[in-house]
Amino acid sequence: MDSVTTHPQEICHPASAVARQERTSPRPNATHGGNPTAKLPPRLTIIKPRSRWSLVDLQELWQYRELLYVLTWRDIKIRYKQTMLGAAWAILQPLCSVIVFVLFFGRMGGFAAGVENYTLFVLAAVLPWTFFANAVTTSANSLVNNERLVTKTYFPRLLLPLASIGAAVFDFAVGLLLLVGGMIWAGVTPTPAIVAAPLLFLLLILTALAVGTGFAALIVAQRDFRHILIFGMQLWMFATPCLYLSADKIGPTAKQWLPLNPTYGILLNFRACLLGTETDLGGLAVSAAMTGLMVFAGLFYFRRVEQTLADVI
Repeated sequence: MDSVTTHPQEICHPASAVARQERTSPRPNATHGGNPTAKLPPRLTIIKPRSRWSLVDLQELWQYRELLYVLTWRDIKIRYKQTMLGAAWAILQPLCSVIVFVLFFGRMGGFAAGVENYTLFVLAAVLPWTFFANAVTTSANSLVNNERLVTKTYFPRLLLPLASIGAAVFDFAVGLLLLVGGMIWAGVTPTPAIVAAPLLFLLLILTALAVGTGFAALIVAQRDFRHILIFGMQLWMFATPCLYLSADKIGPTAKQWLPLNPTYGILLNFRACLLGTETDLGGLAVSAAMTGLMVFAGLFYFRRVEQTLADVI
C-alpha cells in the first residue's frame, strides 16, 4: 500500500482509502499562523491502493530493506538451527545429487561417453538447479509458514518470498566452494566468458522469484498447490536434460522446444561460461524471454491478491 502524508485541510483520498490520524509533537521554534507557540496541526497518513499498472513498488521495498535483511538472516539461522553439519548441508545436497546422476545416468546410462570430466560437467549445472529448486519451494511456502506475521502487521508481502530466495542464495554461495574445488582438482581454467555467469545467475533468481511468488499466492488460496509444486519440481528437473546430457546428445527437435523451459537455456549457458562447453545463445534468448513473461505473470497475480492475503490465509 502507498502512504501519503498531508494536513487535514487537504482533501483525503476517496472512500476506498483508509486514513489513520497520527498526533505529532511540536518542533522547537515551529511556527504556524504567525504564532511561534502554536502546535502544528495533526498529521494524516493516507494509505491507498497501489496503481494497477505497477507490478512492484520499488520505493516501498527500499524503505523496508532492513526488514528484508532481518527476514533473510532469520531464514538462514532457522534452516541450520540445531543441526550437526550446519551450512555443510548446502554442499552435501548438490553433492548427493551429482553422485546419483553420475552413477545412474553417466555410467549405467552411458551419458558420460564423450564428455570430459563428467562429474564436474554435472556439478556445474546441478548446483544452480539445486538453488532454483530450493528457492522456488521455500518462497512458495513463505506466506503460509509466516501466517501470524502476515495477519498481524502490515509490510510488503513480497518481502517473504524475497527473503526465502535470499537464504537460498546464501546456500548457493556456500555450494560454490564445492564447484571451485572441483575445477581446481580437474585442472579446469575458467574462460573469459565467466564474467557473464553472474548475469545468468540473476536470470535464474528472477525465474525463481516468478514461480515462487505465483505459487505463494496460489498456496494461500488452496493448499493443494503445495503438492502440485513438489510433483512439478521433480518433473521440471527431468525436463531440463542439460543437467545430465551434453548438447550434442540432444536432438534437433528437442533443441527447438527445450528453450521454452527457462532453466534449460540458463543452466546450459551458465555451465558453458564456467567450463567452456558448447553454448546456445539462441536458446538463451528464448529462455530469457520466457523468464520475462513468467516474472510479469507471477508478480501480476501476486499483486492482484496481495490485499486479501491476510483474510484468506
